[in-house]
Amino acid sequence: MTDVQTDPFADIRPYHDNEVQAAISRLIADQEFIDAILHYRFPHLAGSFGWVLSPAVKFFLKRKWAKLKTVAEVQLQVATFMDQMIAKSTAKVTYSGIERLDPQKSYLFISNHRDIAMDPALVNWSLHQQGFDTLRIAIGDNLLRKACATELMKLNKSFIVKRGAKGPREMLKNLSQLSGYIKHSLEEGQSIWIAQKEGRAKDGNDETDPAILKMFFMEGKKRGESFSQYLASLQIVPVCLSYEFDPCDKDKVNELWHKQQHGNYQKGEFEDIDTIIKGIVGFKGRVHVAFGEPLTAIPDDADTLAAQIDQQIWQLYRLFPVNYLAAGVAAEMVDDKSRQCWQEKLAALPEEAQPLLTKMYAAPVEKQVKIA
Repeated sequence: MTDVQTDPFADIRPYHDNEVQAAISRLIADQEFIDAILHYRFPHLAGSFGWVLSPAVKFFLKRKWAKLKTVAEVQLQVATFMDQMIAKSTAKVTYSGIERLDPQKSYLFISNHRDIAMDPALVNWSLHQQGFDTLRIAIGDNLLRKACATELMKLNKSFIVKRGAKGPREMLKNLSQLSGYIKHSLEEGQSIWIAQKEGRAKDGNDETDPAILKMFFMEGKKRGESFSQYLASLQIVPVCLSYEFDPCDKDKVNELWHKQQHGNYQKGEFEDIDTIIKGIVGFKGRVHVAFGEPLTAIPDDADTLAAQIDQQIWQLYRLFPVNYLAAGVAAEMVDDKSRQCWQEKLAALPEEAQPLLTKMYAAPVEKQVKIA
């Protein structure tokens, strides 16, 4: 493995081409990874016949992945999977605004955050369709409790955001490293995806956390640049993902409801993994990925910049019948079928929790009204 002294980002960066084959070998040898595949592909057989299926899965993966030697080749495999997933779990995926971007430039894409895996994957897929290079993706280490999850993410151009700092000094060190890596990537010509705040917007309230913008500036401060000068150099592009249906909406409401009733919510051991899988395979209806205008006139403070990013994201929302129904707003696109679908969604929850679902789906309409 690369020495941290010669590579200051070795512990957080994605794998390089010369590390791909070793990482794939570790994955195939990881029994937890094989068990996870069996659990989700053959749920009724994994328990009783796991000992028979396990060697077969390993053999299949070795044959399928033996020729993968570079990150680009891994990404082509991911692209094939994305095409299949989109066909099975969406009615249609559309995108807009890519014509504003230059394929020769690197950008810092800051997007709203509704789904752990699908948000960056869909931004990546949209860019790939138009011949752009794929992104490096920021992912919290809270999602990487399993060694196999780390291997998978780092093979797929993800870099790690360390969130488990034990004190202010360690936190400062981690944030400084992250800030440096983001700038380093952009200078290498690699675009970045990062969510506008930590954690998904479970209540539908997409707002940028100014702390993330201050983290970006840590590297600029080291270089002696002003906030506006340095942030302008990052080529920030707001991105808005609009899902007609959220496959995890019921789970999000249950979590919010539990917090309301008990003051806290304790995740189960495999809850994050289950959420990722549900987000990938669950039906999303129509999905739109909207790329905003690259920000050029950067203000001198993080709060004002956060508000500028939010304004673009809110303007870029693609509204669906479910949004108008939740907000109680009349719209021509609302028909009897969409009304019935909305009533079925509400009926699947306890009556006391239904306002939380309504708030989640109404938020995009209310945000657009706010900036009108």
